[in-house]
Formats: sequence, C-alpha cells, structure tokens
Amino acid sequence: MNIENFFQTLDSYFNEQKIDRIDPFLVSSLEQAKEEQDYGAYITICNEMIGFYRSVSAFEKAYIAAEDVLLLMEELHMENTEHFATTLLNAATAYRAAGDYGTALRYYRQALQIYNGILDPQDYRYAGLYNNMSILLEKMDDNEEAIAYAEKALAIIETLPDSSTQTATTMTNLALICFKVDRFEQAKTLLDKAIALFEKGDGPTDEHYSGALAGVAEAWYHMGDYAKALTYYEKALSEVQSHYGENMSYAVLCENCAAVCGKLQNSEKQSFYLHKAEAVREKLA
Repeated sequence: MNIENFFQTLDSYFNEQKIDRIDPFLVSSLEQAKEEQDYGAYITICNEMIGFYRSVSAFEKAYIAAEDVLLLMEELHMENTEHFATTLLNAATAYRAAGDYGTALRYYRQALQIYNGILDPQDYRYAGLYNNMSILLEKMDDNEEAIAYAEKALAIIETLPDSSTQTATTMTNLALICFKVDRFEQAKTLLDKAIALFEKGDGPTDEHYSGALAGVAEAWYHMGDYAKALTYYEKALSEVQSHYGENMSYAVLCENCAAVCGKLQNSEKQSFYLHKAEAVREKLA
C-alpha cells in the first residue's frame, strides 16, 4: 500500500473541508491494508482513525480502532517501542475527550514509561506527552501537577526550531489552568501571545487555534467584558465548524455563547445558541 498516496488524499479532504468523505476513506484504506497484510500501513491508518473519530466525537469508533491496533502491536511484540507509545498517547487522548479519565491517565503513564526507556530527556516527543497529561490532570482537578507538566512541555518546545504553533498550543493549555487558580491576568497574557503566534503562521489555521480563541473568550468573560467574550467565542465556534463540523466541542461553545448572551441580556441570541447546542447534542447521542 502506498502510504504517501493515503496521506495526500486524506490531507486533501481536510484542506478542502470534505469532512463527510474522511470516514469512508479511512475504512476502505484500512481494509486494503488488511488484505495486503501491510501491518505498518494498518497501524498508521488506525492511528489516523483514532484522531479523526475523537475530533468528531465518534468515541466508540475511536475506542474500537485504538483497542484493535494496540492488540495487533502487542502480537507483533512492539510493546516497548516508540510507535506503541505514540498509539497509547493517541488512544489516551480519545478516552480523555470522552471523559474516561482513568483509562486516559493509565495510557499516558504507560507511554511515559516507554519514553523514559528510549528517549533523551529533552526529546521533543516528551513535550506532546507532557501537554496532554497536563490537560488531563487539569480536568481531574490536580492543578498543581497539571501546571508542572505544562511548564515542562513549554521549556522543551521553546528550544525547538519552527515551533510557534506548538508554543502557542502549550501557552493556551497553561493559560486555561491559570484560570482555575484565579491567575486571570497571567492567563490573558499567555493567550494573547498564543493567538499572535497562531495568526502569524501561513496557510490554514491550526485546530488548536479554536482552543486559544475560547480561552481568550473565557478571560474576557471573567473580566466582565461580555461583548469581547462573545466575539471570541463566536470566532472559536467558526474555527471548530470549519475543521470538524458540529461536534461536541461545537455544542459546548454554543452553550458558552448562550451564557454570554444572557449576561448581555440578548435573549433572542441566547435562545438561538441554546437550541443549536441541544440539536447538536441530540444528533451526536
């Protein structure tokens, strides 16, 4: 199987926002790899499936792909390899997005154990893992450890060349934790820097840009500027829709927009966003 052709087609669907064509393409490509017994391609495609299904909130499909490929890799005696750790990381992120924090943390820690045995302590791959662990620990209300992992990630990323997007993503994650410990000014400063880095890049915006926009919206909300909060939430809403359609993150952002509209006493717009969020959640149920 020509994996380069696979990625060219997949990238074209993302770039052209043909989201509805990605699922059938992934399924057919996986079947082809299975028929050809191309285990490398099979592992690669499963990892792409995990990430895509997570992004569109198709969590059961993500679980199936994750457990399938992890089992295959164990059968191929790949348990202590970088590739196995990467797949664990992808699977953990899917479980985290679905709210299964216990499974996510177990997979992240397993990936970290593998990294500790094969990578240099300053290897760039640690930064991605630290970032993901930070996000999870924040969700589990372990904010101090979450901040520590985010800072460790940032320390590595800032030493890397051409890392503006990764730096911006890490700053966004760290800022969101700062909100939880009432460091609003620090969070706002980090998010302003993050958005400047995102917007500095050429080409389509990164998927994490929506998270930074939502973070700035939250900052303005806490500071009482509800008009600016709504502007940034609506920008985030547009970014999520353009990248992944109306997924669960889209529904949450609609609810945030509704809450801000309530503060602005705009009942008509508040009702619109509440009904939109409800419709999206019903569609995804």
